[in-house]
Amino acid sequence: MLSRPSDLLARLRSLDVPAKLGAIDASGAALLSEWQARSGVRFVGSAPHMEQQYYRAMGELFACIKPAGTAEPILHEGGVYLGCWLESTGTINAELLSRFLPSVAGRTFAAFAAHQRDDGLFPYKLTATGSVFAQIQTVTPLARSVWTHYRLHGESPAWLRRMYDAMARNDAWLARWRDTRGTGGVEAFCCYDTGHDLSPRFWHVPDSPFGNDPKLCDPNNPLVPFVAPDLTANVSCQRDYLARMAEELGEDAEPWRERSKRSTQALFAHCYDGGDGFFYDLDRHGRHVKVQSDVLLRVLACEIGDDALFTQALQRYLLNTRKFFAKYPFTSIALDDPRYDPAYDYNSWAGPSNLLSLIRAPHAFEAHHRHVELSFVLQPILAALWKAPRFAQTLHPFTGRAGYTEAYSPAILCLLDFVERLCGIQPRPDGTLWFGGLTPQQIEHRDVAHETGYARTVAGRVFELVNTRTESTAYCDGAELFAAPRGLRVVTDQSGAIRALVGLSVQDVAGTLRTPHGDIEFRIAANQQLDLADGRLVSVRKPGLVPPSH
Repeated sequence: MLSRPSDLLARLRSLDVPAKLGAIDASGAALLSEWQARSGVRFVGSAPHMEQQYYRAMGELFACIKPAGTAEPILHEGGVYLGCWLESTGTINAELLSRFLPSVAGRTFAAFAAHQRDDGLFPYKLTATGSVFAQIQTVTPLARSVWTHYRLHGESPAWLRRMYDAMARNDAWLARWRDTRGTGGVEAFCCYDTGHDLSPRFWHVPDSPFGNDPKLCDPNNPLVPFVAPDLTANVSCQRDYLARMAEELGEDAEPWRERSKRSTQALFAHCYDGGDGFFYDLDRHGRHVKVQSDVLLRVLACEIGDDALFTQALQRYLLNTRKFFAKYPFTSIALDDPRYDPAYDYNSWAGPSNLLSLIRAPHAFEAHHRHVELSFVLQPILAALWKAPRFAQTLHPFTGRAGYTEAYSPAILCLLDFVERLCGIQPRPDGTLWFGGLTPQQIEHRDVAHETGYARTVAGRVFELVNTRTESTAYCDGAELFAAPRGLRVVTDQSGAIRALVGLSVQDVAGTLRTPHGDIEFRIAANQQLDLADGRLVSVRKPGLVPPSH
């Protein structure tokens, strides 16, 4: 039975989060205390199963936080993955966690610096029995995740200095040991270097480095080392964010910017096929490994390329139902590749949709202001997660059924993150707040108009957002902040002062923005941004819409 819209705000304000979670142990109670004190996030929905799944996710997330060769608890990958992985747990997972449990996220980042090898290499994972260095296993740029956390929460300059110095040493290690061909790119010696288990990208290539030594490539393998686009893009993005940290710490940022530029040049010179509009590995014979995989999304999520390149990628690949845009996107191999395998009941990057790809994706879309197109991804994935019997690593691309493992933190964080992006209140590293004016869609069977309420505490102020089938209404410390037609993002500063509107709907949205300071009439198109200046809304961006293709 659906709740009436008038009930949502009252239920949001009276919600008993501990009661929703049920019995938790002492460590869970400590995490709940931080959640309530630091983020204050609460969620209610018109459909009971959404609330039930949301708080189930919250409880399972708490169970993923425990020591891993560390004195204090940090985030673990979850499920069968016992430990904290650099490619995911210690980067994008912790970056999302930072909005909810910042102290745990900060410890998770710092653990990699604390366990760094003397020669500068980061462990690829941290476990209860120690640090492991058998491969580099790198995907999401750690520097961007660290910078985002620093900007969100104002970690101390000493903390930032420790992380910066550690990442600079790791960068030097990669430059010394993973550019054996002198291309300026970063090389993959094995499948596990990119965490692409079972991907056709690495057919006939070892899973692990030669002798399990990340400095060594098998000299008798006929294919590797690969100049790897995702590893090269990672280092380019990493260096860009190290430049920002250098400036913050009073150092010269220009050397990092120059290195980032050279990495990008190497990426396009060696890994980009202009005819295909795709990034491929370059094998030891100078040939592109023509497997179209989620490498494209990984590269774009490292903020590589301009708006035109990203638009082309959307049209040809990411929103193309013959390529990666399955009913429950994104597949890990292009659907029209004969090597595509949808089997989703084991750890596979040979076809199924992986939750790690999904939580990495917003960086790519939002860097190019493709907010409506991102909603085409958020909606079906949320629909799958609402009904999932467990939080799995993989989804079947055609049915959305949950696949391999359970209690997997990327899947748990995907639900929390996508809810906040779609219909919640998201704090941003630039100091703004994003109020999402959409609601979850009913993807299967009969249409249902779901409605939601969301609360978050920022800088001591309690913000609330209620989204109905027609309107979004926000409050600050109990007083109405704004009301607007459904289908917008309202951008404010941390005091709640409105800065901009962004169109989140396929069709134009027209109506009235109501505020305590007066009403403003507007019309906004898909992805258009209207900045509020001197009481007027002024268009600053109107990129249009890229629809799905077939």
